[in-house]
Amino acid sequence: MAELPARPGERLPSDYPAFLDEVKARVASARSQAALAVSAAVLAAYWEIGTGILARESAQGWGAKVIERLAGDLRRAFPDMKGLSPRNLRYMRDFARAWPADSVGELLQQPAARLPWGHHMVLLDKLSDAQARRWYASYAATHGCSRKVLEAQIASDLRARHGAALTTFDRALPAPDSELVRDALKDPYNFEFLNLSADAKERDLEAALLNDVQNFLMEMGRGFALVGRQFPLRVRDEESGEESEFFLDLLFYNYILRRFVVIDLKIEDFKPEFAGKMNFYLTAVDELERQPGDGASIGLVLCPGRSRTVTQWALRGLDAPVAVARYTTAGITMTDQTPAALRPALPELPELASELADIAQAAAIVYDEHDRL
Repeated sequence: MAELPARPGERLPSDYPAFLDEVKARVASARSQAALAVSAAVLAAYWEIGTGILARESAQGWGAKVIERLAGDLRRAFPDMKGLSPRNLRYMRDFARAWPADSVGELLQQPAARLPWGHHMVLLDKLSDAQARRWYASYAATHGCSRKVLEAQIASDLRARHGAALTTFDRALPAPDSELVRDALKDPYNFEFLNLSADAKERDLEAALLNDVQNFLMEMGRGFALVGRQFPLRVRDEESGEESEFFLDLLFYNYILRRFVVIDLKIEDFKPEFAGKMNFYLTAVDELERQPGDGASIGLVLCPGRSRTVTQWALRGLDAPVAVARYTTAGITMTDQTPAALRPALPELPELASELADIAQAAAIVYDEHDRL
């Protein structure tokens, strides 16, 4: 199909017809290889188109009107295709600028090449640092993040929080399990979606939980399924036969890690005795609940604040895989030591366990990783 005739007074660059033919050929080739915006071949085509625009802008001073003309000619040539608007062509140009020739080959060999084009648009809009774009692209591809989830993870600075909890994993778990498990946790956890003010009461937390349980599970991360709250552990004494009962705040199973995750929720800063208590819980879960094929259970103590030194010393003597992480709530950012004046305003997190379990048992809530746009 022939290109549109030049409009009265319109002057096109001398090499425009040749470049238009190149772009048409590249789009047609990519179109025959895969569905639009989900294939590495199409991503490569977008990069090549963007590189061509970028080079001509630099060498010949192409302006916005030429890009608009190019979009019109492409839509005329491919009337049934989407993604050929002037706006999208500018994204292709920015994509080429963000991934120079010496790095795009690496991208196209990675899982990130399978991300929908909309995800790459988010990366271009939200991130200026090349390393950050690489990290979030890899994370989104590996964990199957939707565009909405990717935007939320960038906004909450997941890269800085990812794998940052203080743990015993390096010595308690064999490699590469230790790295895989550490990467499944964060510090701090972001509970700001609860939107609680400094004078929040327990009833405020409960109301917020009823509306935002899915966000809580999403913040926990991929693969977490809630087993129960106030989960009972009945331990029978071998000598006397007497039975003692203990209760876990939250018990999760992570189907990716293939192991139980015990969460102990605290409304006060970390204390050394929390580590010893978690050590016992993990032993009990492994003895009573762990099934053949499951890995060793891991423990996560969630506190509003902690002293790094005290926490590291408390974890030093433990052989069990235990992690300590902080959490934040709306309007309150926790630091290494939480001011005493703020503690009464913190949510009663054991109540969180109770509400979550009631809802999970009724609706069989499992973290939804397939919310794709």
